[in-house]
Amino acid sequence: MAVTLTTAAQERVRKFVSEKGGGLGLRFGVRKTGCSGWAYVVDLAEAPGEGDQVFDSGGVKVVVDAKSLEFVDGTEIDFARQGLNSTFVFRNPNVTGECGCGESFSVSKSAA
Repeated sequence: MAVTLTTAAQERVRKFVSEKGGGLGLRFGVRKTGCSGWAYVVDLAEAPGEGDQVFDSGGVKVVVDAKSLEFVDGTEIDFARQGLNSTFVFRNPNVTGECGCGESFSVSKSAA
């Protein structure tokens, strides 16, 4: 499988990389936190690290570390605007539950 970006997310990442003055693309992963267990981490990827998987989505690179890949494999990342707010939206087929505030999520035992 892979991690993919919608057209809106591709455009946002390209703009972000340009504003930062360069970089490889988007670094995407998870960290342990919150009431449900995991939260997404999104940042600028300068270069792939040891064991990172690099996906190409519409010419935009998405870098995922090996430990996060089992939690995010198959995720589609979108970028949405609602009024004055804008955010990345994650469609992750591995998610089995989310906390009430939407900041963290849980996955099935096989992925964890």
